[in-house]
Amino acid sequence: MKVYLSRPDINEDDINAVVEVLKSPNLSFGPKIPEFEEKLAKYIGRKYAVAVNSGTSGLFMCLKALGIGKGDEVITTPFTFIASTTSILMVDAKPVFVDIDPVSLNIDPKKIEAKINAKTKAILPVAVFGNPTGLDEVWKIAQKHNLPVIEDSCEALGSELGGKKVGNFGTLSNFAFYPNKQMTTGEGGMILTDDENLADICKSFRNQGRGKGGGWLAHERLGYNFRISDINAALGISQLARIEQFIGKRQKVAEMYQQMLADEARIIVPRSPDKCRVSWFVFVVRLKEPYISKRDAILNAMLAEGIQVSNYFPPVTLQPFMVEQFGYKDGDFPISDSVCKSTIALPFYNNLTKDDAALVCKTLKKCLDKTI
Repeated sequence: MKVYLSRPDINEDDINAVVEVLKSPNLSFGPKIPEFEEKLAKYIGRKYAVAVNSGTSGLFMCLKALGIGKGDEVITTPFTFIASTTSILMVDAKPVFVDIDPVSLNIDPKKIEAKINAKTKAILPVAVFGNPTGLDEVWKIAQKHNLPVIEDSCEALGSELGGKKVGNFGTLSNFAFYPNKQMTTGEGGMILTDDENLADICKSFRNQGRGKGGGWLAHERLGYNFRISDINAALGISQLARIEQFIGKRQKVAEMYQQMLADEARIIVPRSPDKCRVSWFVFVVRLKEPYISKRDAILNAMLAEGIQVSNYFPPVTLQPFMVEQFGYKDGDFPISDSVCKSTIALPFYNNLTKDDAALVCKTLKKCLDKTI
C-alpha cells in the first residue's frame, strides 16, 4: 500500500509510559487504571468512569447494568459498526432499528417515537463517524418516555454538540480506543456515567462479579473478565494528554480533503454540521445517486493503485446472521441501505501528509473517470 487506511499516532512519551509499567510490579489492577478513569471523566465532564477491555464489552455491560434482557427491546440504528447491535443480542434483548437521517447519517429522532412500546427498555444512539448531531434530541425523547439512553460514542471522543462534549448525552456513555480511533490504548474502552450505583455495577461486571470492597475470591454476582491492563491504561493516559492536539490534526486532514475534493461533482464530501465540533473518526465520501452501482469497482480500482480504502459501513441488518435470525432484506431501511451502498472511506489519520492526501484525491478522481 502507498497510503494506509489508518495509523495510530504513537510517540516516545507513549512508549516510555508503557515501558514504565512493564518495569513495575503492576501490570494489571495497578494505579494506572484509576488514573486513566479519573482523567477521562474529567475531560468529558462526568462523575464516574469504568475502564474496560473494549468498547463492545462496555456496551454489553451498560445494557446489563440497566437490567435489560430477554423479551426487552432496545431502539438503535442500522448504520453503525456491528458492536452496537451485537451487544444488544448478547444480553438476549431485541434490537429495534430506526432508519437514519440522510444528512447526519445518525438515527433519525423524528422516527423514534413510532417504535416505542411497552417492551422498549432503552435507546442506543451512535455518533456515527464522530458526528454528534441528534444526540440531544434523542435524550429529550428518552426523558419524555422515561427511558435510559446508552450513548455509543465509540467514534466520537472529543466531539461536541452545542458546546457540550459527547459522552454527556446518555444515562451511560461508552468510548473505545482501538488503534484507528482518535486516541488509542491498543485495545480498550471506557464507560461514563453520573450514577454511582451503575458505575459500581459495571466495575463488578468487569471483574468477575467481585463487589465493592470485597475480597479477591468473593463474587457478588455473575461477572466477566472485561478488565483492561495497566499497560493499556498507561498508554491511554499518555494519549489523552494530547487529545486536543490529535483532534486539531484530524481537523486539518479533513480540511485538506474538503479543499481538494471541492470541485468533484460525483461525490458528497462530509462537512462539520452547525453547532458541532466533529472529532473526525473517519473521512467517508459518498457517491451520488447515478454512480452508486459503481462503488465496489471504484474501491477495487483504488486498492489496485495502492490506496487502502473501504466501504463504511455495510448494513447491520444485512449481515448474514441478522438475515438468518430476523429475515431483514434490502430496502427495509431505505435510507441506511442506500447510504451503505455509496460509501468510500478514504485513508484518514492524524499524521496523513498533504502529499498523501493529494495522491488519494488524484487516485480517486482517476478511478472515478475510469469506472464511471
